[in-house]
Amino acid sequence: MPLNERSLIGQEVAGYYVENIVGKGGMAVVYLALDPRLSRRVALKILNPVLSVDDRFRQRFILESRTVASIEHPNIIPIYEANADADGVLYIAMRYVDGLDLRRLIYDRGPLPLGQANQIFAQVAAALDAAHAHDLIHRDVKPANILLAGDHVYLTDFGITKHRSSISGLTQTDQFIGTPRYMSPEQINKEHIDGRCDQYALACVVYEALSGQLPFQRENDIALLWAHLAEHPPPLSQLRPELPPQVDAVMTRALAKSPEQRYASCAEFVTALRDAISGQPYEPAGGAPYAMAGQPLVPPPSPSPHSGPHPVRPAPSQGPARRVAVTRPARHSAARRRPGRLPIVAATLVAAAAALALVAFIIVNQQAETWVRYKTSAAAPLTFEYPGNWAVRTHQDLFAVASPHATAFEELFVAGPGADWTAVSEIVAGEPDSASGVYVQVSDTLDASGTSEQMKAKMEALLPGQVDLGRPVPDQAGNRPATRFDGALHDPGTGTRLGFVSYVIEREPKTMLVMYFCARATCDDATQTRIRQSVHVP
Repeated sequence: MPLNERSLIGQEVAGYYVENIVGKGGMAVVYLALDPRLSRRVALKILNPVLSVDDRFRQRFILESRTVASIEHPNIIPIYEANADADGVLYIAMRYVDGLDLRRLIYDRGPLPLGQANQIFAQVAAALDAAHAHDLIHRDVKPANILLAGDHVYLTDFGITKHRSSISGLTQTDQFIGTPRYMSPEQINKEHIDGRCDQYALACVVYEALSGQLPFQRENDIALLWAHLAEHPPPLSQLRPELPPQVDAVMTRALAKSPEQRYASCAEFVTALRDAISGQPYEPAGGAPYAMAGQPLVPPPSPSPHSGPHPVRPAPSQGPARRVAVTRPARHSAARRRPGRLPIVAATLVAAAAALALVAFIIVNQQAETWVRYKTSAAAPLTFEYPGNWAVRTHQDLFAVASPHATAFEELFVAGPGADWTAVSEIVAGEPDSASGVYVQVSDTLDASGTSEQMKAKMEALLPGQVDLGRPVPDQAGNRPATRFDGALHDPGTGTRLGFVSYVIEREPKTMLVMYFCARATCDDATQTRIRQSVHVP
């Protein structure tokens, strides 16, 4: 399958004729396509090929997409087919809705009228509860995935769902599933998730639809994730004065940091919201309405795994305060005194230490998941992406190498055929998973049209060790056609071996070699795929 997303227009993919691009994101591109078998237009979503490398994800995607297709609900976008094409790329064909999505509606018109908002929220909640009843979690509820066909609402993008029995929000290739602006704390913490993470995301959507702004707006993803974990958004009634203060209590509960403190279902949440907007006190079964207070939500004794917090009667208020649920403090006898300041200070310090540890954890994980782009140089006249925890060494005008052990591999490659492999051998033996990287060199001796025997001789004149090389395969490296050669470098003295996937790119005045190497039997993994796709030769 071609890597240029627009190159698919006019092509046939898995029996569908692609007509145009209708949307795209970091994980997939959605095309308008024609199904000639039934003479109907469909939305054809093609996932990033990086995801199809993960066998576990590929199997789960197909099985759970088919599970979604079996759910007959008026507010879940109908799925016609989910599978992998001949190249292994995952796709999903679904009903094409010729209309706006909620993101565009908010962008064009600002905060929604209350009546229209209630209708949209009720339909989205019904779709989510139907999915949760089948043990499926959406994980990426956001305005762009809410499609509007007149007064009818479809929730889409169920193709990357997650079964409730799974844990964390990651694929095997360590990619987050979800959008940070709407991501629940338990997703950020990579904890066990259930349908209440979708309720949190829906609450973020509700907040944005009613106010025209996100509940948390920060300059970078680290600050945004921290806000979801530890901060509270401004009350909606302050941003939109026509909303009664009862709305703030409902939103506080749906946006609770702990899933146990949220509503039992999305329908219960939007029903409470509707009643609060209309000024009616909402009383869940077995409890009283929420009260005006300034204290955090308090769960009941021995809650069920899917219950929300314990609602109580209104407590006396001293002036304006955010509406959240509280329990009325029990009366204490005179013999029971308030705790001293020392335990409070100690508890505060412990909480602060835990918060700092969590921030450090997020930053480390974010760094591991962040990719950066190499800037073009005389030695490597191209750009490409590489993991953020790698280092880069550009050796004068000869070559560039990016790796977790960039210095050791720079010394190996600069020595050429007579290189000393001792340092690299120790890395391969002790840290094989980190013995990987990208090597880029330009040369007037390389020939993309050469045979395996010709390329083997030329590579052995440039690279350290002996070269084993497979047959040439026409391929694509980013924006350029390339010839792919899979092979290995090995040192007869130490017995150390580095596998590689290399791409020879014809350019003027010299041909370029882009090689991804690793210490595994095969280097055709998700990292290699992403690096290859990111290559840009000016």
